[in-house]
This record gives sequence, C-alpha cells and structure tokens, in this order.
Amino acid sequence: MNWWAVDVQASPGRREALAAWLVAHTGQAVEEREDGTLVSVVPDVTAAEALLGSLTEQGTDVRASRRELDTIDWSTGWRYGLAPRSFGPLAVVPSWVAYRPNPGESVLLLDPETAFGSGEHGSTRAALQLMVESVRTGDSVLDLGSGSGILSIAAARLGAARAVGIELDAEAILVAERNAERNRVTDRVGFVAGDARLLVPLLGPADLVVANILRKVNVELLPAIRDALKPGGRAIFSGMEEGEAALFRPELADGGFRELRATTDAGWWAVAVERP
Repeated sequence: MNWWAVDVQASPGRREALAAWLVAHTGQAVEEREDGTLVSVVPDVTAAEALLGSLTEQGTDVRASRRELDTIDWSTGWRYGLAPRSFGPLAVVPSWVAYRPNPGESVLLLDPETAFGSGEHGSTRAALQLMVESVRTGDSVLDLGSGSGILSIAAARLGAARAVGIELDAEAILVAERNAERNRVTDRVGFVAGDARLLVPLLGPADLVVANILRKVNVELLPAIRDALKPGGRAIFSGMEEGEAALFRPELADGGFRELRATTDAGWWAVAVERP
C-alpha cells in the first residue's frame, strides 16, 4: 500500500488556515513549498479522494489534486516536512538537522516519531509562544497531553526546575522519554502515563500548567487545574480553534481564572491565564 500526496493551492491569505485544516483532517504535517503549494499526505487513494471531496467545500479559490507517492519507509517517513522553528529564545530543531543557534538561543532537539507535538502544528506553536512569556526560573510545570514531550522539555529549556508530562498513550511516553534523554533534561523532566483528571490533583501544586488538548477536555479539567495551581499560578490552554475562544472565555471566568494574554497561529487559539 502506497501513500498519496494531495497538493493544494489557494490564495496567500488563506494558506495558514488551510494548512491548519489539513493537519486537523489528516493528522500529518503539511509542507508549504516555495510556490505556495501545500502538500499533505494520506495512507491510500480512498483517503486521498475523500480529502479532495472535503476540499471542494473550502471554496472555489481552493484547487487540489492527488498523486501516488513512491514507497517510503514510514518508520522514518514522519521526518517529511519538518524543519527548525524559532520561538524567541528557543529553537525547536529536528535532531537530524544541522543547526547553528543564534546568540543566546536555547536549542530543543526533537524527534516526534509517531507522537503528537513536532512544532509544526499551530496549536503547539501557539502554546510555545505563550510559554516563552510565562515560564519563570525555578517553576514547577505540569504538561497535560504531553505527546512527544515538546512542551515539558521546552519548560526545562526556559528555566523550569521541574516539568512532568501526563499522557494517555504509553507509546508516546516512550517517545517523550527519548526526547528528554536527547536534550539531557531527564533530571528535570519526567513523564507519567494515565488520565490527567486523576493525576493532576496528585502531582500538584504547580506554578504553571500547560494543556494542549481539546476544549471539551480542557473544560472538564478546569477545577482540577485550578486546585493544582499555587496562588498566583498560571495556566496555558491550547488545542482550540479560533472560533472556540468565545466559548472558552466564559468557562475560564466561571472557573476562577483571569486572562493574561491570548494568541493565534494558523487558525488555532491559545490563552494564558492566572489563578488570582
């Protein structure tokens, strides 16, 4: 069975939102080529046809076509389209890429493998943008839905004394642990497999909680997160589309949080809040 590529062209103003839509619908990273073409991959021709059908609903200015790819070893094929990304003082760099950091820049080497969290998805990038502003030296951090470990390791790179990632997927835990070893932060970063609703109360108190997950789950976790935060503690919520901001803000206020700042990236929305 060969994978198929779907090539998508759209006006420049729509490409970021369309790239986010493709990631959400395929679960794969999206490559943007020099001519502006967005390239997504799917596992077979049936999925390619289904994606083409869905793309016709995105507007008449969106043009898409499919093509069969050569046979690829997908044990390493997840590297496709990944590249270094800078977030202020932090650079997220695929481990196989030669990279010369800028003066004062801290490098986070990452192999996401099959776990979520490569720095290519807008929700992860939005969370990282807010983390750069929110992590303080010596912080204790909880990372809910830690995936590849990117946000836990970023917390350590930004000065946190301790970060614990919580993840339901045991295979993702193994990926995250390898990434922590790769970045030599195992003395400050650890991962626990299990349900955040059960583990957050046990792992607090924390200075900062990061939750890059679905809005429904974020809402369910609000009471536990608030109780796990120290007075004056902060939380970052991501994993939500821009349109969900209007729904989530009242739920934050009802949960006893004060908004500090929000940001968007490629159609995804994240917010930093404080427990008064």
